[in-house]
Amino acid sequence: MSQVFNFSAGPAMMPKAVLEQAQQEFVNWQDQQTSVMEVSHRGKLFMQLVGESVADFRELYRIPANYQILFLQGGARGQFAAIPMNLIGEKGKALYLTGGHWSATAAKEARLFAEIDEINILEQSDESRVGKLDFSEIADQYDYVHYCPNETISGVEIFDLPNVGNAVLVADMSSNILSREIDVSKFGLIYAGAQKNLGPAGITIVIVREDLIGHARKETPSIWNYEVQSKSDSMINTPPTFAWYLCSLVFKHLLAQGGIQAMERRNREKAALLYDYLDQSKLYRNTVAKQNRSLMNVTFTTGDEGLNAKFVAEALENGLQALKGHKVLGGMRASIYNAMPIDGVQALIAFMQKFERENG
Repeated sequence: MSQVFNFSAGPAMMPKAVLEQAQQEFVNWQDQQTSVMEVSHRGKLFMQLVGESVADFRELYRIPANYQILFLQGGARGQFAAIPMNLIGEKGKALYLTGGHWSATAAKEARLFAEIDEINILEQSDESRVGKLDFSEIADQYDYVHYCPNETISGVEIFDLPNVGNAVLVADMSSNILSREIDVSKFGLIYAGAQKNLGPAGITIVIVREDLIGHARKETPSIWNYEVQSKSDSMINTPPTFAWYLCSLVFKHLLAQGGIQAMERRNREKAALLYDYLDQSKLYRNTVAKQNRSLMNVTFTTGDEGLNAKFVAEALENGLQALKGHKVLGGMRASIYNAMPIDGVQALIAFMQKFERENG
């Protein structure tokens, strides 16, 4: 086993250069002879890190000045509750567009706090495909419209923006944030758990338009209140400082690599290699329509559970980790986030070819 490639859906692999820098600085950060984990989160040096991380993230996504960037805790699941507590207003209800496990889970949680209407946008036949995305005629009756543009379990990605007219569009981008260019101004709120493309598990980014801040229901816990967090620099309690530090390194790394434009080119190249092989294979199949195939999470199966298990076991022996599909769907899943080099995808295809020759 000459090299190991980690295809985990999350916590996922991080850029090697970032991990190496963190390793070098682990016990001596900023010449303080101490770790970044051991310094005050309100001290001058850490507050400088905070300011730079916000500025770098804003530059990566060209985030307009009228948006706040919050670094919170609780993962995307925490935001499933925080969003209705902060955004449900006079209309009293929200619309959830569901196309997989995570969008449906978000809708289920939101029902604890508000009236929720749900529309399944996934059309199921022999392939999974996203159907109608024009909701402009009904969206105005809702305080916001929520969707998940990339479903990690099924490998379905929505590349076109839902048309919600003048309504507030909310997106769970946990699994595709920073993977391709987007126009942040089209959204009212974007949120993402860090453990795919941003950094380690334990920190969550929220990008929220300023006019949406300050309307939380009175019983909203302060840790979930966007106004409280915004006024406190995301520090009403001690933040996960090491996770924040690692995110800051990732942002600088991405900028040095050419930003999101460069990441998108690489991600499209990686995904195309793997999908092209799957399309010509006689053993494996992908069941997502081409226009909705995820750039981040490539799902496939042999159609035989025993053979799938053999594939995963032998892949692991060959240095290809975490290829077992989610328990909800089964099969296999290769998560090829920003940090996955093209060498990893090429190594996976080479193994798949060998396995197909031996088991086809």
